[in-house]
Amino acid sequence: MMNVLFYILLLVQLCLMLQLLMPLFLFILSLFKNRRNNQDVRALSSPDYAIIVTAYQQTEQLPDVVDSILKLNYDNYLVYVVADNCDVSALNFNSNKVILLRPPETLASNIKSHFYAIRNFRRHHELLTIIDSDNLVDEEYLNELNVFFDNGYEAVQGVRKAKNLDTRYACLDEAGDIYYRLIDRKLLFEAGSSAALSGSGMAFNTDLYRQCLEKEELAGAGFDKLLQYQLLIRDTTIAFAEHAIVYDEKTSRTNQLVKQRSRWINTWFKFAYLGLKMLFSSIFPPNLNRFLFSLMLLRLPLFLLLGLSFICLVVDVLVNPWLAVGWVCVFLVFVIFFVYSLIYFKADSRIFRSLLSAPRFVFFQVLALLTSRKANRISVATEHYHGGKQAEIK
Repeated sequence: MMNVLFYILLLVQLCLMLQLLMPLFLFILSLFKNRRNNQDVRALSSPDYAIIVTAYQQTEQLPDVVDSILKLNYDNYLVYVVADNCDVSALNFNSNKVILLRPPETLASNIKSHFYAIRNFRRHHELLTIIDSDNLVDEEYLNELNVFFDNGYEAVQGVRKAKNLDTRYACLDEAGDIYYRLIDRKLLFEAGSSAALSGSGMAFNTDLYRQCLEKEELAGAGFDKLLQYQLLIRDTTIAFAEHAIVYDEKTSRTNQLVKQRSRWINTWFKFAYLGLKMLFSSIFPPNLNRFLFSLMLLRLPLFLLLGLSFICLVVDVLVNPWLAVGWVCVFLVFVIFFVYSLIYFKADSRIFRSLLSAPRFVFFQVLALLTSRKANRISVATEHYHGGKQAEIK
């Protein structure tokens, strides 16, 4: 019985090690692929875009995001602002490119808001892109997306870069995003799989998006998890455009952090089964895109993965020193890739300084784990405080 328990614990530790070593495996695989992020390539076409901006309950930041969109170095688009359960009396967009939509009933759902916009399109748009109401858009955003659409991709994820680094929590939030940006988007795509979706700053062939989600009914967070699964089972590759940038608001307060992470953790547990389904479907017949992506979907949230791995290290120091040495090597690989991600994406110096507060940040994520089961009942929106209070469905 003791031998069986020993091998079970050993297997658990190996699974945790492999999850932390995934960046190294992806990096090695990427060396054998020809995918790059087309940094010096320019788009040749100007397809017609629908830019869908969703807001839930709060509208304070809508003028800013719409203003940034209207400054795009691009002309062939219309903006559809879906103000769900919002008071729109103070909104006045002086542009014939902006269509303000107010659903007659509360939707409280990203998918429902997107399809409310689609059903109210003024013309057929070849492509659509999804923007949150707390985002700001880089003026070259659509041009950078077009580089990948010109190369035959039908789904593209851009970069969500922090627009606020005013607190240590916002800096740590961005640090985590930068790490995932390297691993789950850049390296995953370059290794032969697809970039993970982020919820905004992403674009799709309109007909493909409708095929994936038009018949889906999803309450709460996680539409991007469902969408990326639907894309991959259709053998669609999600490209990563690292120069297509939207500026995203990061969590800056503890209550905001706990509520947001509770929903995210809840979403991970809710959709983990999709990773298992994709893993099995990637074996027969073999499919590298699905296989690598399924491993990413099944990976534990970072704070939980690191916490369990650290416990294993402490235990192994006492009972299995050789395995403890292995853990030290694994943690070293993680640190190298984490630091590399910050250097590669030119992280602000405030982000490096904020790493000293990482234990406190992890503590609040543990609190989020304890409340994750009822997360969607507590809150369906992230409240933003930078530049005015803002709610966002995420």
